[in-house]
Amino acid sequence: MTVTRTARLTGAALCGTLALVIVVWLLCDLAAFGSPAELLWYWAGDHAFLLRRRAATSLVDLLLLVAYAATALAALRSPLAAPALAATGATTLALRLPGLWAASVDALVTTLLALALATALVVTAAAGRRDDGAGNAGGPTRPRTGPAVAAGTLCAVAALIWAAWEVYWARVLPVEFTVDRFTGGRSLLLPALAVPPGWLNAVLTLLLLTAAGSALARATHARPVGLLAGLLLAGYGIGGTATALRAQWPSHFADLEADTRLAVLTSGFALLAGTAVLVLLARPGQPRRLPYRPAAALPPAPPAQRPPGW
Repeated sequence: MTVTRTARLTGAALCGTLALVIVVWLLCDLAAFGSPAELLWYWAGDHAFLLRRRAATSLVDLLLLVAYAATALAALRSPLAAPALAATGATTLALRLPGLWAASVDALVTTLLALALATALVVTAAAGRRDDGAGNAGGPTRPRTGPAVAAGTLCAVAALIWAAWEVYWARVLPVEFTVDRFTGGRSLLLPALAVPPGWLNAVLTLLLLTAAGSALARATHARPVGLLAGLLLAGYGIGGTATALRAQWPSHFADLEADTRLAVLTSGFALLAGTAVLVLLARPGQPRRLPYRPAAALPPAPPAQRPPGW
């Protein structure tokens, strides 16, 4: 299956529009913070200056911006970009859904626009496909066995870790705080466009499980789904590791609380595992082998003694 040129251009335009929405909010945050470094540290999780100012965006928005740019580029370059368009659209739908009950009117309008564009992206990926065996010949449709197994294993382990963290928080936090982690209640001082942490972890867990299953099965959509999961995983690891280094937690690691030590280790694992998944799945996959079709039969050779009028 390939994607028509019209669908590819439409998908690239939709990704560009989604990216433009985030860029507008990013420019507003930069104007409010004044210093890009402070905004980067805010995204990483250092909210020491939270009482002075708050950003509307989060690290997820920056990672989605990268995903939209990569998906648009893939749509413009490859006729096999349907899985990338579908994966990016579906992930956007899952991450933006909590914004429907946002308190800010601007955030609600942004959420509705993002959901509409993401839905159009998924529809474009499905409706723009066409059966073209010649177009698939030599196309990177499946990841190679070794990298696929390694990436699938890393994604599966990361999914188990994220699920374990949510179980842990559900046990140690009161019920109202656990609910707020999924709904973005008032007990959480979140940016306007931020995804509630519990909801974000649930989406990331499902995405990692999907990436693990598709990679281990060497499915045709394994590479775009795995690359998207690796991007989010590595982004989380970068933010957590940077915050830990700034707080100098590694230098007195033994003196930290048990949950803090586990959080530091989780961030380090996310950084390494996410980067490894990106590297493993970035290589082009194996071309699809088309079924053998014998050439059409040649016309019979003329007889040695040609009859009259031959």
